[in-house]
Amino acid sequence: MTDVALVGCAHIHTPSFVKKLKERSGVSVKSVWDHDAQRAKRIADELGAEPASDVAAVWQDDRIRAVAICSETDRHEPLVLAAARAGKHMFVEKPLGTGSADAFAMARAIEDAGVLFQTGYFMRGNPIHLFVREQIRQGHFGHITRVRHSNCHAGSLKGWFDTDYRWMADPAIAGCGAFGDLGTHSLDILLWLMGDVERVTADINVCTSRYGDCDEFGEGLLKFKNGAVGTLAAGWVDVANPVTMLISGSEGHAHVAAGALYFQSEHVAGADGTQPWTDLPAPWPHAFDLFLDAVTGAANPTLVTAREAAMRSAVMEAFYIAARDQTWVAPNVPS
Repeated sequence: MTDVALVGCAHIHTPSFVKKLKERSGVSVKSVWDHDAQRAKRIADELGAEPASDVAAVWQDDRIRAVAICSETDRHEPLVLAAARAGKHMFVEKPLGTGSADAFAMARAIEDAGVLFQTGYFMRGNPIHLFVREQIRQGHFGHITRVRHSNCHAGSLKGWFDTDYRWMADPAIAGCGAFGDLGTHSLDILLWLMGDVERVTADINVCTSRYGDCDEFGEGLLKFKNGAVGTLAAGWVDVANPVTMLISGSEGHAHVAAGALYFQSEHVAGADGTQPWTDLPAPWPHAFDLFLDAVTGAANPTLVTAREAAMRSAVMEAFYIAARDQTWVAPNVPS
């Protein structure tokens, strides 16, 4: 049995992680901490764990091998640095940081500690994304000129952040609004597929004002170092999001409409783009399950690295600066 702890219970995905932990064999949740003691007790009771009144008790407990940090984003840095000092493997909800400085400070600490790390970029395990990445790596798109990814829902229209998760619509705490919250998933896929970014720009705005001046939608433009141009859409005010991805190259094309992949490439037999392409790899387990697999001893090369997570925070920070200043901005990447 592997003992773990839940450190911070604020994130909207916490209930799904609690469900996974309750159903998981070989893992025991020993303690739960949150700065809100009532929230910690409620989650601890659900998990059959002990609520910790002081987070230091988690770091000092040698039986606890790993922690899941699901706190508010502005609380990540002190918790992650403490977890690294204590040698705890850690799952940290996305985004890792509010910007470049705190994200790369955490990444360095995680790397120096030599602990396992994972964050919530679950979209990598989607069979379509896995397939497209492999086709890119095999050169079946030829020279890729443009890529697009969209991740939108109606959270603001439906009031998903009105009560328990109100902090997620407060950029001072969350580090971003809708564009950063959902856009970080699309950003992860774009960087995972296409590599490093040279510079970005964006337009990010409010629609309903349900959450004051918190942004609710946006569109970003990326110039990749390989010369391709990318676009990224994300928001909480979309009643539909049917076309989620497009990749165009000199020898191939792909787009996803209503969850179906249409793929065309002169290098792949039958890939004429006229019918949904269904010859796809098996999906990966959820990012949180991959983390639990790793801490319980499974050899797993598919975890997101701390440096990858920090880069996503840096690029997202650049998007917001670019939108504010109406210009292009290069991500701030510490040397």
